[in-house]
Amino acid sequence: MSKIVWSKIDEAPALATYSLLPIVNAFTKAANIEVVLSDISLAGRVLAAMGLAEDELSKLGELCQKPEANIIKLPNISASVGQLKDCIAELQSQGYDIPNYPENPQTEEEKAIQAKYATCLGSAVNPVLREGNSDRRAAVAVKNFAKKNPHKLKPFSENSKAYVAHMAGQGDFFANEKSITCDKDQKVTIAINGKELTTIQALAGEVLDGTFMSVKALRAFYKQTIEDAKSKGLIWSLHLKATMMKISDPVMFGHAFEIFFADVFAKYADVFKEVGVNPNLGMSDLEKKIKGHPKEAEIKAAFQAVVDADAPKIAMVDSDKGTTNFNAPNDIIIDASMPVVVREGGKQWDKTGAALETVAVIPDSTYAMFHAEMVADCVKNGQFDVATMGTMQNIGLMAQKAEEYGSHPTTFVLEEAGTVTVTAEDGTELMSFECEAGDISSLTLKTHQFCTI
Repeated sequence: MSKIVWSKIDEAPALATYSLLPIVNAFTKAANIEVVLSDISLAGRVLAAMGLAEDELSKLGELCQKPEANIIKLPNISASVGQLKDCIAELQSQGYDIPNYPENPQTEEEKAIQAKYATCLGSAVNPVLREGNSDRRAAVAVKNFAKKNPHKLKPFSENSKAYVAHMAGQGDFFANEKSITCDKDQKVTIAINGKELTTIQALAGEVLDGTFMSVKALRAFYKQTIEDAKSKGLIWSLHLKATMMKISDPVMFGHAFEIFFADVFAKYADVFKEVGVNPNLGMSDLEKKIKGHPKEAEIKAAFQAVVDADAPKIAMVDSDKGTTNFNAPNDIIIDASMPVVVREGGKQWDKTGAALETVAVIPDSTYAMFHAEMVADCVKNGQFDVATMGTMQNIGLMAQKAEEYGSHPTTFVLEEAGTVTVTAEDGTELMSFECEAGDISSLTLKTHQFCTI
């Protein structure tokens, strides 16, 4: 009997499985085809990492290399630290004997636990299952249906002030990028001030791509956009990819959180240090950390005062619940948030639920330029027409470990200032970067990458 593997995942696709899979089984059974479930949900991967379940993801990775592979991969969670911690807590409540996630590991045991859990963070599934040909495009029938039954897009006002703000190549990943093509198979070492950060295996013909994000420039950029939003009466909204870009973007999120609420973070710095607040995890995690503290109510009131001041207005994830853009990094995933900005006519919602024009803040200009042009075109020429617009096809050969530059294990938040070097096996320096402490450094091979924040 032929076999199709159907991935068991989380959230909405999991609910869809309950209704759709029995229908699929009814058809395939008649064709003598078996459809089997493979648990690559976040919970399943956590249990596998802790040795309490089969490592179904690794099995699928091996299957992908075989000609008989036939896998239906549903959308899965690219988990943030917050989502991972919630998952761990839920599993513990169900009786699973697994440790808490150590945010700041001190002992070797804690470091080992964090390393195991780290395999479940971010885009952990895609690098395993996306090797080979990728063909993601709308079927003709689907596209024609959309044209005949266009979803509603709200118009951009005639004098819309909405725009996308990015760093414009001033200290961001785009500005600092360097690349070379490897001439042979060799080991490549990344170091800071001569101290090794990691060594990777590069293959002949691979493109080795390095860059870094200046945190000083990033924080200055955030301050400038906040002032600009205030002067123009726009809602300030942040758009990142902090789940898939699991190393770089949560850090960029944390800096934005600190800058927007700078006075609060300064005033309660000692309390936040005492309870272990990590701004990269957002307001929801901060509230958990201060729960029960004598100054809990005072701190919450201080944050709310900044929101109520409307200087500038902050975009809301849920206006009814008072949930801001800074609730959690996984709440503002750019793939979902920027289409909403366009759909709403260049607007986001404020704390009252009113839709107002926004400055969409996307720090790194590498991909922000695309979004900036998209919004600028709508401001100039009006809203898109779903009935006539084209389609962007996504067809190509996916690289091995097809991860974005901010998600690789060769992405580092630098603990000291100095020179980051990338050196060939024979000692030849391939590229170097002058960085400050806190910068995000990243290296990738197109199959791998290297990155610094």
